[in-house]
Amino acid sequence: MGADLLVFDEELTPGQIKNISGITELKVIDRNQLILDIFAGRANTTESRIQVELAQLRYIMPRLTEKSTAFSRLMGGIGGRGPGEQKLEVDRRRVRDRISFLERRLKQIRKVRDKKRQRRRASLIPIVSIVGYTNSGKSTLLNLLTKSKVEVEDKPFSTLNPTTRIMKYPERKKIILTDTVGFITHLPEVLLRAFMATLEELEDAHLLLHLVDISAPDFEDRIESVEGVINSLGLSHKKRLIVFNKIDKVDRTFIPNVERRYNAVSISASKKEGIDPLVAAVEEALEAGNNVISTAN
Repeated sequence: MGADLLVFDEELTPGQIKNISGITELKVIDRNQLILDIFAGRANTTESRIQVELAQLRYIMPRLTEKSTAFSRLMGGIGGRGPGEQKLEVDRRRVRDRISFLERRLKQIRKVRDKKRQRRRASLIPIVSIVGYTNSGKSTLLNLLTKSKVEVEDKPFSTLNPTTRIMKYPERKKIILTDTVGFITHLPEVLLRAFMATLEELEDAHLLLHLVDISAPDFEDRIESVEGVINSLGLSHKKRLIVFNKIDKVDRTFIPNVERRYNAVSISASKKEGIDPLVAAVEEALEAGNNVISTAN
């Protein structure tokens, strides 16, 4: 087929990479390496670069024990940004030192975030966080509701740092809106750990807007994946409102049924459809106090 790269959905050991590469004479990477590489390509701030490099080093660390030419496949091209620029023979001590240094940097960032969060809590302004599967349109919705110009790209993981803005659409009482990193099925543990400082923003949210790309054939599986990440973060008690996005891309006849099933609202952020009912639903949810908005089982 002319392929020069094999990507495995399951995590591979260095020995497996070596053996498969030897048999096929192709470059071999696993899903985690690919995801780490995509994150590295999207990291354009100091904080996101620290988090991605930390995740990469944690991924590499247990693989340093087995010397293999396959390990060199972490360097260059797909699966090879960030710490791959260092010498391949970097020893475990240097990696541990680098990890410790990056962890200290993240702690400093966390302290700054904590101070900002304390100020937000003191303001008593309700906080709404947009969560969802990657590329579901979170940044587009944030821009629409806050009249901001956050960069929007039609690609996975385009947002790695949380973005916080004041909701300005429509001109009603103030609401703080935050956008976070997109989730995926089986989010690698090393990435989840590295982005914990970012995901801590969700702890202060009074409401989670779970944005779903309803045009995705597997949107139901994506809902379950995001709910799984939310639960793993200890946020299952948070109020949640499911919002189906991109209704302009689907046959709308089935939308009323799926809305009832998930107790959801539907919008098209790019076409600015359904925004008024969404804002009304957000305000109703915030006024409901501690009554958790239910989602379908």
